Order: sequence, then structure tokens, then C-alpha cells
Amino acid sequence: MKRHRGRGLAAAGIALALMAGCAPADDNGGTVPNLALVPLPAALEQVEGDPFELSADTSIEGDPDAAAALLALVQARAGLTPDGTGDATVSLRIEPGGVAESYRLTADAASVVVTAADPAGLFYGVQTLGQLVARDGERWIVPAVEIDDAPRFAYRGVMLDVARHFHSVETVKGYIDRAAALKFNALHLHLTDDQGWRIELDSRPELTELASGMAVGGDPGGFYTKADYREIVAHAASRHMIVVPEIDMPGHTHAVGLAYPTLVEEPVISDEIRRVAQEFGGGLPAKGTPYEGLAVGFSSLRIDDEATYDFVADVFGELAAMTPGPYLHLGGDEALGTDPDDFAAFVARASGIIADLGKTPVAWHEAGDAPGLAPSTVGQYWGYVRPTDGADAKARAFVQNGGGLILSPADAIYLDMQYPGKADLGLAWANGPTSVERAYSWEPGTIVDGVEESDILGVEAPLWAETLRTAEDIDTMAFPRIGAAAEAAWSPATGTSELRTWDSFRTRVGGLGPLWASQGIAFHPSDEIPWATE
Repeated sequence: MKRHRGRGLAAAGIALALMAGCAPADDNGGTVPNLALVPLPAALEQVEGDPFELSADTSIEGDPDAAAALLALVQARAGLTPDGTGDATVSLRIEPGGVAESYRLTADAASVVVTAADPAGLFYGVQTLGQLVARDGERWIVPAVEIDDAPRFAYRGVMLDVARHFHSVETVKGYIDRAAALKFNALHLHLTDDQGWRIELDSRPELTELASGMAVGGDPGGFYTKADYREIVAHAASRHMIVVPEIDMPGHTHAVGLAYPTLVEEPVISDEIRRVAQEFGGGLPAKGTPYEGLAVGFSSLRIDDEATYDFVADVFGELAAMTPGPYLHLGGDEALGTDPDDFAAFVARASGIIADLGKTPVAWHEAGDAPGLAPSTVGQYWGYVRPTDGADAKARAFVQNGGGLILSPADAIYLDMQYPGKADLGLAWANGPTSVERAYSWEPGTIVDGVEESDILGVEAPLWAETLRTAEDIDTMAFPRIGAAAEAAWSPATGTSELRTWDSFRTRVGGLGPLWASQGIAFHPSDEIPWATE
């Protein structure tokens, strides 16, 4: 079933250890564990000397927000609550003037120092420090290292679908925490689809009154109140993430018709829709009746009705006022129930409405070649690593139109694709199950011919929720493959270092198993990964 969805590395003394999965000796005759760092820093060197030892009397000083974040990591990983009475010090400070989101981390026996250009960089430096904390016999240490780090791409996103199955505020906040720890800085919330409308709007109360109570498979629905949404936005901001809300249109709008039947067309029932209904259940979509199946591409707003554009203006106008981030996502994918000329006219007008609100429109790549698309519109490519059916041309059109490109190749980093040998969660339409190796082994700069690296705004890993009902389901499908997406978004290009390879990554991500377990992350124990046990 089709479903949408540089910098050099200095690595002295650690490359061979990482590649071989062994640990170098320290000066005390013990061992220094492999550096389980994901995403890989831009410049990393393990230096000679004793490690820094964490203990109950370690002092953590400097920026209070960063100190609180580090304390939470140390408590989870090592069970320590440092009280600051000792001489060994972790110093966390901001020194303006560097590259946005960059940081420097140095560790030796006497101290650990993290300095950053801005609060976001300091937060990311703390996350790296948390990954470095490792058990060495009876003690907890930070190996002697020097790290200089900054992101490859400005936009590093994850997407969570809360339309097919609704997920609570607490679940969304938990996913924000997990993604931010891997240096993602954007949460794309897919708030509406054929199965339900998930955001309260004062201008259109019928949407949540009449179109929010259902989900795939007859499961209960739900929606976020405006207070809920503010809580999500505020929590994301506390983790240096923006929220990118998506209201998908003109397709994926069956639920809109439950509240405003005059705004939608009759469903277009194709042989593919019938096949999906037969395979997955849910029946055939019928106007005015809740839809609980998995088929896509049958619904459409009425393109030639001015009431539709009043609706678009109301929805995005109110959403813009609720969203401090720069982006509003209008969807624009799989509009198979919309005439192509009508589709082009609609996305051009809708993107203009968003641009007039002072926001940057984002649309899936199908909208790329629409004449009149707002020049600032960012495209999101969800085709394959090897583009098919002209998807690359549509993606290039965004760049030619003056917008940037977000890369989300479905057969690499759609996190809801099944794992090999595990069919109880996820789907498999994107070239079959997706291994962790396949999630890692792609290069953003080579996906779309004719697109320069400077044209790529960033990378986003979507997680669609047709089969995902719980927070544990989300964890299982995302981890460990979300680490591969993080490295594509943050780290230098593949081939720039012997550490920016699958063999290195599988060892490094395996080393994060104990940290993830201590944080309650229900990751999939893929047999592709040599998981550390302590």
C-alpha cells in the first residue's frame, strides 16, 4: 500500500576501537568504554590521560537549565545525585559568538567543561556529555575527550502522526524529550487526516465537536485543546524545538466533511481503495460517515467554492496565532481525489494565505510544480532514496521557486515501516521492511539531482500511526532507527570519516542501549546491533 510517507573529523585513538567494538586501556589499567555518541560529532578526539570520575560529590555549575538537564541524565544513567561538595567540577556555560547550536566539550581527570554559542548548543553539549557517562568497574566516568561540534543542517525534524491514532499530551512530550536528546530541533505534528481532526479552534468548533472522536480500527479518538497545544509548544521550546503543525489538504480531508459537509467532495473510490479495504478492513469511505480504514487518496475539499478558502484562512489564521515557530504545513500529498489543475490552483492559493500570515508554508513534494506556489514555500520530499514517478522533479521545483527542501525518503527514515522479521507493528509499502542499516545507509546530498547542499533545509523522520496505539509502540518503531536519521541530519556527510559509517554507527548506537533502558525507552533490540549490557 502506498502511504506518504562539512566538517572534518579528527579521531585519534578511537577509530579502530569503535570499528572493532573493543575498548582502549586507560592509565589505571582499566578500560575506557567505546564512545557511544549518536549523532556523531563534527570533530572528536579521545586524548591521553585519566578519565573524569563522576561521584555523589561532583559539582555541576553554570547555566541552571543545562545543569538541570545534565542532573536528570546522570540520575537516570548512574543513579547519582551530585551535591557539589567535591572538587571535581562540571562547568556549563554560554560564550556567544560561535556557530548557532554549536558547542565544545573537553574532559580530563580534573574537570568537564562544556561551552556553547547559545542555549541550544549548550543543551546539545549536555546530551553528548550524558552519552559519554559510562560504567568502568565500580565507578562512573567520562573519558578524556575533546569535541567540537555543530550541525550539518539547520532543520532536524521528527514527525508524529496523531490523526490516525490519537496520542496524549504526555506521550507527545515524551517523544519531544527523546528526539531532543538526539539533537532534533523540530516536531512536525500531523494534526488532521481522513480519520480525525485533533486541534481545537475557536473559529471552527464543529471540527472537534463532530470530527475528533474516531481513529483507525474503531479506536477512540481525541483532540488537543488550545491549552494542550500551548503546553506542547512550551515543552518543545524548553528542549529547543519548534512545533510545525500540519493541517493536511486538499486531500486527507474526509474528517472535515463530518463537520462541514458542504466543503468536501464525494469520495473517489478506486480499485486501489477497494483493495486496501479488503486487505486491512475499515470499509469503503462514504461522505458524512466516520472513516476508520487505511486507504488514502479518496477525499478532497471543494476547490471551486469560496467557502473553502474562508475555511483555509480561518484554520491557518488561528493556528498561526497559536504557533510561535516559522512554519505551517499545508499537506498537499496524495490528493488523488482532486483534479490535477484544481490541485495546483488550491495549493498555490493556500500557500499564499499562509505566507500572508507571516509564516513559511511547507508542503509535501507533490505541490512543487504548481504554478503560483508562494515563493517561500518549503518542500518536503517523501519519495524513495532512488526517486520514482517524477518525485525528484517536483522536489527540485521548490528550490527553483525560491524555497528550501526537507528530505524524508520513505524507504530510509519512515520510522513506521516494519522491521525485518517483525510484522506486529508498522506497514511495509515503502520497498518492504526497513532495516536499521538501510535507515542509516543513505546520503542527503545525493537524493535529488540538481539540488545543492545549500538548498537542503534539513532532514525529517516521519512516524505514521496507522498501527501505533501506545507510547511503547512509538518507542519501538522509532528506536534505534531514529538515531540513523539524527546522524543524517546533524553529522558530517557519509564518507568524510571512518566513523561516519554503518560499522561505526551500529557499535555506537548499541552502546546507547543502557542509557535508553535507564530512561524507560522501549527500543527494538534489533539483531543488527551489538547491544551493550551495562
